[in-house]
Amino acid sequence: MMKDVRLQPPLEAPKTSKPGVPLDLAIFGVRVLEFLTVLASGALATFLVRDSLSVEAVSSYGRVVFVAAIAYGVLAESLGCYDIDAQFSLRRAWQRVATTWVTVALFMITLGFLLKSSDVVSRGWALGWFVAGGLTLLMLRAISTIWVRRLKNRGTFNQRVAIFGAGAQGARFADYVQSHDRLTISLVGFFDDRRDGRVPAEASNVPVLGNLSALVSMIRDGHVDQVVVALPWSAETRLQQVVSRLALTPVKIRLAPDLASFAFARRPLVMLGEMPVMTLFERPISGMDAAVKSIEDKVLTLCILAVIWPILLIAAIAVKLDSAGPVFFRQPREGFNNKHFHVLKFRSMYHDRAEVHAINQASREDPRITRVGRILRRTSIDELPQLFNVLMGDMSLVGPRPHAPHTRAGGRLFSEVVASYAARHKVKPGITGWAQVCGWRGETDTEDKLLKRFDHDLHYIENWSLGFDFYILFRTIGSVLLPKNAF
Repeated sequence: MMKDVRLQPPLEAPKTSKPGVPLDLAIFGVRVLEFLTVLASGALATFLVRDSLSVEAVSSYGRVVFVAAIAYGVLAESLGCYDIDAQFSLRRAWQRVATTWVTVALFMITLGFLLKSSDVVSRGWALGWFVAGGLTLLMLRAISTIWVRRLKNRGTFNQRVAIFGAGAQGARFADYVQSHDRLTISLVGFFDDRRDGRVPAEASNVPVLGNLSALVSMIRDGHVDQVVVALPWSAETRLQQVVSRLALTPVKIRLAPDLASFAFARRPLVMLGEMPVMTLFERPISGMDAAVKSIEDKVLTLCILAVIWPILLIAAIAVKLDSAGPVFFRQPREGFNNKHFHVLKFRSMYHDRAEVHAINQASREDPRITRVGRILRRTSIDELPQLFNVLMGDMSLVGPRPHAPHTRAGGRLFSEVVASYAARHKVKPGITGWAQVCGWRGETDTEDKLLKRFDHDLHYIENWSLGFDFYILFRTIGSVLLPKNAF
């Protein structure tokens, strides 16, 4: 049983006895230095060409430099040059600084054009200042990043954090802090006032130092900068009691995520009115992106049909002459939001052998495939009627390939092999897709093939862009000309 005692001075004090220097102070220093660097590099560039300038021109150059410095400060702030992650990652820092400096140059060029004052400034001076100023900013950021990293490793910026609640929730929070070395946090210890003998001597290699009274005493002694309350959110009354007592002390108080929240720790928080809510999953390709993709589908499909209609006509005649039956094969497939639709294909199998529900996928040397059908499948011409599915809104040019319901891999339903298989249906299925151009097309006779295709489909959904679509369409041309797994 834990005794209800206050922490007395004779007990061991926390290792981190001095308050940490705020990281914001170091970042402010970086801001000032970079602002002065822009001013100094511009002044130096002006000084080097001063002999060829009039007094009025020197004054104009000074105004240009000052405006550029202000623009750099504003853009650097908005582009994340001074975010925490950019202070410890040189790659991110250089990327953002370079982007900001180039944007400033474009802004100044545009401003000069609009004000009709670009002739006042020497192009040689502007180019020299742009190159020298940019290199100086990158060098300064490299030095500041190394300096900030070194101070971080010494614990200079670390805040002394105590965790109230030594249960599973507190232990999970401590594990999270200890596994993220870029956090500026030093864990002082756990505090817990349970009296039922369940309080351990330590949790997650962090000692339990006492109860709530001991925590308040340590705060009064100046050993704690911040308290994280790690109690179950359902214990509302107890939470209010603890917080109300800690609120009388001069420390920052924060509430640790509930246990379920750790599973979604990387999800963003948004404000719903005045209430923060966690976004667990966004609908992919929504809003303006969905409108752009719809326009892309309709415009490109009409352009493709205008070019390939002779191929469609010849293929239709060949199918009709080769074997009895309809020209097109309509098959039920699962599309967006798991809704069923009928996909159109040129019939490539004998009409009396084709399986409308396609439980058995076509395989190499499949006896059900006709002579013309074999050619159509190898060249992917049998897929071209799906362009009409795109125009009807059931499909997209690029997306996960639609599978027939009840299709199996290794004797098991797709949904049984991959529990989250339905995630493919967050977007419209496509005539071609990332999995297909990467070689994962054709028969999915094994579970491993299905998993590979599924991984590629999710990668496409999570990383969609208009450029990605065009890249896949370009790769599709090569896949059609040099097929590997089509039969």
